[in-house]
Amino acid sequence: MWYYQNELFNAELISEYQGFVYVITDLTHSKKYVGKKGFWSKKTLPPLKGKTRKRRSIVESNWQVYYGSSETVQQLLEEHGPPGFDRKILHLCKTKGEMSYLEAKEQFDRRVLLDDSYYNGIINCKIHRTHVKNLK
Repeated sequence: MWYYQNELFNAELISEYQGFVYVITDLTHSKKYVGKKGFWSKKTLPPLKGKTRKRRSIVESNWQVYYGSSETVQQLLEEHGPPGFDRKILHLCKTKGEMSYLEAKEQFDRRVLLDDSYYNGIINCKIHRTHVKNLK
């Protein structure tokens, strides 16, 4: 389960957003992981009979069961199961650019690479001014 502003977050609220920035806390070791996840993903289907173009559609991603891309977190998830983790949404984002910016901002503000209480091993971002124009 994901929580946003101390309330359970449900799928009915995602229609106007592209994704979110989150923090996952490992309750066993009290360590955290900061990342981002999109609500939507592209799905490519083969062309219809007699056609040559592939069909593309946008479908809901696996965000409800997502526990981050960290290999360490994934390994701990297998060992302890989902009840061993607390998942909180920090920011809901309307664009991918906002998502990237706010993820990097949270990671730098929290000093995730310098603080041993975080699992993050890299901060990776490429953000242009036009990506964050709505945050001003």
